[in-house]
Parts: sequence; C-alpha cells; structure tokens
Amino acid sequence: MEFLKIKEEVQRALNAGKPVVALESTIISHGFPYPQNVELAVKVEETIREQGAVPATIAIMDGNIKIGLTTDEIERLGKSRDAFKTSIHDIPRVLAGRKDGATTVAATMFAAEQAGIRFFATGGLGGVHYGVDETFDISADLLALAKTKVCIVSAGVKSILDIPKTVEYLETAGVPIYGYETDRYPGFYIRDTGITIEKLDKYSIAELLKVQDKLNLNHAVSVVVPIPEEDELDAELIDKVIKEALQEAKDKHISGKEVTPFLLSKIKDITEGSSVKANFSLMINNAKTAAQLAKEYYQ
Repeated sequence: MEFLKIKEEVQRALNAGKPVVALESTIISHGFPYPQNVELAVKVEETIREQGAVPATIAIMDGNIKIGLTTDEIERLGKSRDAFKTSIHDIPRVLAGRKDGATTVAATMFAAEQAGIRFFATGGLGGVHYGVDETFDISADLLALAKTKVCIVSAGVKSILDIPKTVEYLETAGVPIYGYETDRYPGFYIRDTGITIEKLDKYSIAELLKVQDKLNLNHAVSVVVPIPEEDELDAELIDKVIKEALQEAKDKHISGKEVTPFLLSKIKDITEGSSVKANFSLMINNAKTAAQLAKEYYQ
C-alpha cells in the first residue's frame, strides 16, 4: 500500500516469520495525560519484547500510516494536543490533511492487516452504548472485527458500555470470543461479567488461528483476558459510577465521541485514580498475553 511505512525492525520480523504484536495509539493521545501516556506505551512495548515478540505501535504521521513508532514518535504523539482520534473512516481525511492521527481499535486493525500482522493487543474494545435504542450508538470497532483477520487480545468490552448487547452483536456478526484461561467474559475493570464463554489455552488458540488461515475466513478472533485479580475494581462501585455518569452526560447533552472520555474521567475522579492503575495493569497483561500467543502461533 502506498501510504504504509513499516519500521525496519517490524519489517525484518515479518519477513522472517517472527511474532509481531500491533498496538493502537489512541491510548497514547487520548487515554492518559503526559507523561503517563508515554510511560505506558514504552512499558507495553518492553513487555512484548520480553516475551520474544516485536511491538508495532501504529499511528498516522507525516502523511503515512506508520507501522511501528520510534521512541521520539511516541513522545511526539504523547505531547500532541491536536492528534486526531482516527477511526477507520477517518483515515483518508487524516492522511490527506497530513495530520497526526492516533488510531482507534478499528483503524489499527485495518492497518495491522494491511501490514500482515496477525496479533493485536489493546485495553478494551468499543461496543454497543447504553441507550442504543434511542441513539443507535455502536462503535465502528465491531464492524471492523467482523471483516478484519486479526487476533485481538483485550480485557473485554469497556465497562462503560452495554456488555451483554455487545457480546450478542459480535456473535451475530460471526466474531468468535474465547477466554484465555477463563470461562467468564471480563468487563475491563472487573474480571467476571457473568457471561459464560469458551475457555482455551494458548496452544488451542494458535491452532484454531492456523485453521482459520487455511479456510480464508476474514474475521477477527477476540481473545479476552481478565484484569489481574489484585488490580480489579469493585464491581458495585463501577456500576454505580457509570449509571450516575451516564445520567449526567444525558443531562449535559454530551453525545458521540465525547461520551467515552467523559465517562472515563468520572470513573477516574470517583475511584481516586484506582482506575488509572487498573488501566495500566490490564494493558500490560494484555500485551504480555498477545505476545505469548503470537510466539506460540509462529513456532
């Protein structure tokens, strides 16, 4: 692809058939303030390398979709105040305008597939928002999952979303969900949402991905990993905070792309920063798992 610029380290690994793990960049530009955002991005890449895989943080810069960022580019994105939150439909606009674009789950999946990267680690998936019957607010992540062949490792759907409806949507769209050493669907900050899923180990996941390749089935495989137990937040508190924040957002007429950052900010304030620690923990854990799965797949 004309606009794809792959970092040399990443290209060497792809050419050699070695494990590579893609990473989104909205977590850098829109997830945390500087310098926490850069610290997390660097730590996640280090975690992937420690597991024997190559990290490929993806972003749009200088008129290119960059597959793998340098430390200086991560720093630049972390300090940027006007990086465009880029979903898949925004990519042409951001490229044409030569803007800095931080890629969402959907955009990162598209870029990873174009580069030939099979694995992708993220924090939490987008999904069906509460009140969907009135707003029809459904993340583009779900549409991308239905038509992009990557294995995406996450801590489930973000807690601020309607998790049962999102899981049902993915089932309807033909996206399989597997629990990595768990039979309960996690909910980002919490380990168990009460939804039962199939539990698989890394060998079984790697084997089913190889069969998918032979069948040429072009959909994502969603592997969910619960947040480490010691960093899980109280489920009742999170539920209470979300309900209050949703009502406040409605009262203030906050909608569209502004809803998610508003809700996450409320959770951070009320949990006195515990949600930030939880975010760091689950993202590092997901990156570690994705790297282990990628290594198993490429053996």
